[in-house]
Amino acid sequence: MLFQDRTAAGQFLAGQLVTYANRPDVLVLALPRGGVPVAFEVAKALNASLDVLVVRKLGVPDDKELAMGALAKLPKTEFTSGGVQVLNEDIVHQLNISDEIIARVAVQEQQELERREQLYRDSRPFPDLWARTVILVDDGLATGATMRAAVMAVRQQQPARIIIAVPVAALETYQELKSKVENIVCAATPNPFYSVGRWYEIFPQTTDDEVCRLLIKAAKNYQLLFLST
Repeated sequence: MLFQDRTAAGQFLAGQLVTYANRPDVLVLALPRGGVPVAFEVAKALNASLDVLVVRKLGVPDDKELAMGALAKLPKTEFTSGGVQVLNEDIVHQLNISDEIIARVAVQEQQELERREQLYRDSRPFPDLWARTVILVDDGLATGATMRAAVMAVRQQQPARIIIAVPVAALETYQELKSKVENIVCAATPNPFYSVGRWYEIFPQTTDDEVCRLLIKAAKNYQLLFLST
């Protein structure tokens, strides 16, 4: 066990990200649902804006916790579709997963992605990422499929830099993602890794209600900060 809960993990990460505090170009993007309580603490400590990037894991049909890939979607631009799908090719080949199965799971997860996007964002537009410093936050990285999809989707929007911030990650995943972003902040890369939840004392499922509550609270905090300056 490394962290008491996601709140404590976020507070620890915030201490490692102080160079990004009080900068209007910085945007903290949480991967919901579990990444939101972590990212909330980061954004609060950095006096930064918080938003979500909805990414959906493509789980193996017989073992949904095992990611064979992931989906992410951002607004379309003149030059990009906004949609990203990544696959864990090793798992796909090892389990001999057909294109038809991948497509069927992708359709199901796309529907859930759109449901969450509507719930979390409502009519609020996605923030402009161009030339910004984007900090992608999750509660941990196992296979890294969802974070890889997030990085690819954000990169399409031409930010100045992308930073990944996670409390814990599998060593192989950390090493793979390190080469894809400008910086990665991670408290620990235990080996063997087992699972993300292994490294928390308290690790309940984050609910949709909690995500919405924290996003509203973060927006109010940021508005108060803006009004006080």
